[in-house]
Amino acid sequence: MEHVSIDQLSILLIEPSCAQRKIIMNQLMEEGIHSIKTAGDLTTGKQLAEQLKPDLVVSAMHFADGTALELVAHVKSHSACEETQFMLISSEIRKEQLEAYRQSGVVAILPKPFELSHLHSALLSTVDLLGHDELDLDYLDVTELRVLLVDDSGLSRKIIRRTLNTLGMNDNNIIEAQDGKEAIGLLQTHEFDLVITDYNMPLVDGLMLAKYIRQYSQQPMLPILMVSSDANESHLSNVARHGVNALCDKPFEPQLVRRLLKQLLEE
Repeated sequence: MEHVSIDQLSILLIEPSCAQRKIIMNQLMEEGIHSIKTAGDLTTGKQLAEQLKPDLVVSAMHFADGTALELVAHVKSHSACEETQFMLISSEIRKEQLEAYRQSGVVAILPKPFELSHLHSALLSTVDLLGHDELDLDYLDVTELRVLLVDDSGLSRKIIRRTLNTLGMNDNNIIEAQDGKEAIGLLQTHEFDLVITDYNMPLVDGLMLAKYIRQYSQQPMLPILMVSSDANESHLSNVARHGVNALCDKPFEPQLVRRLLKQLLEE
């Protein structure tokens, strides 16, 4: 079990406004973080990310030379930076503009201005993802859990798989499906302890998959955790009627995932 604390994080802060950089730096320092490097443009940020391999990149959305989405893609394309997490800070509130960032695997999206409590939660999510604190189950061995992971986004599957790995799940026991149709085929030939599925997918979506599991599969009581970039009370009510046990928002919050999984697997 490997523990990481907030004050041990190394941060790369990329923000075009000098005033905003200073404010965010001060807030990070209030959290006990002192390993902070900064950049004011996207090009310099990309270079520093490669050189420094920080634990966390904290970035604005828009720059004169591009957007943070380009930065996320750049960082995640380098194997040496695969452990690096990404936090977006933006005044953007339009769902359609933020959706791509939610799908890209950012650890948190914070508004401008943000509450210090929100920053603290995002930093806790970061250390959870960097650490390897095994999920503690009373009656099950987490390393033996068989998981069916269903999502039409390869990047989303990679992010969820990595989160499950940090919780102690054996990578060899996690089987992926690109959509609900493929998942149904796997359910007909394999037994699982848990299904984690996206909400929106082509062909057979998450709700149709849940309906199949509850009404037609050989494992009608299989726990189902659904992942959505628009998880709200309305969605929760809808998915519950289809037999989904829990709904989790994107970006993933490891502490919430840990709590939900413990609840689902020990019911």
